[in-house]
Amino acid sequence: MAFNDWDEVRTAFQVARKGTVSGAAQVLGVHHATVIRHIDSLEEKLGAKLFQRHARGYTPTEAGADLLNVAQSTDDQLNQLASRIRGRGDQVTGDLVITSLAVLAPLVSPALAAFQDEHPEVTIKFLTDERLFRLEYGEAHVAIRAGNPPDQPDNVVQNFYTQQFGLYASKEYVARYGKPTSFENLAHHKFIGSADETPRAPFFVWLHDNVPAENITYKVNQITAMRPAIEAGLGIGFAGVWDRNEADGLVQVFAPIPEWESKLWLVTHVDLHRTPKVQTFVRFLKDYAKSWPA
Repeated sequence: MAFNDWDEVRTAFQVARKGTVSGAAQVLGVHHATVIRHIDSLEEKLGAKLFQRHARGYTPTEAGADLLNVAQSTDDQLNQLASRIRGRGDQVTGDLVITSLAVLAPLVSPALAAFQDEHPEVTIKFLTDERLFRLEYGEAHVAIRAGNPPDQPDNVVQNFYTQQFGLYASKEYVARYGKPTSFENLAHHKFIGSADETPRAPFFVWLHDNVPAENITYKVNQITAMRPAIEAGLGIGFAGVWDRNEADGLVQVFAPIPEWESKLWLVTHVDLHRTPKVQTFVRFLKDYAKSWPA
């Protein structure tokens, strides 16, 4: 296929998305006869039917589905490229895509709101997921990551914030089971741990090494499930000091110790790191974080 065939592939892609010629024509801003001509031409060049025509519209054939999967991938990559290009502008406007773990949303969201107050022409997209968004493909402008320093090539990594974690229990748990007075007095209590065989979070590693396995009676695979479990009285568990409120019904069992700390890192791709929008946001976030619990 030649480069000028991409107009026809794009037309076929929109026909598959919309299911009708008229729907594709509206999206593309062309006459419906142009859509039909593109489909007929593409099918002739490929020597295969791409769609089954019926009264309700067009349905991709097996050959059409194969072609359209490639078109979808190409469309996604072009959108990601567009995101990276937009990020290179000299204005603090447009989309700003931030990614982090979902558990950090209560910590980060007030900072994002304050940034948007100062820069109302910015549309913030805050993406939370366990997977790592690929900065090199333009999936995000800035990533907030936890744990060991990220080592992906072509990324700029900055030390951002140290999370301190303490051990907490609900008031109901303490009323029923009491509160341990030392780390040597843990065997008579229930704990909330990690469902992972080899946990990465420092506090989960400490728990695995210092609490008998039979006392870890409730396990979670995401840290976001930890707090509801503590509040439900399922055992003693970890919470960040920034995520505590005296009125939330939790009792601090043990204050934070260095072994439980978890580092946060700001990660940007080298192509976007020096752009005004990214630099403005990173500086703002680092200044804002100075007000967070140390």
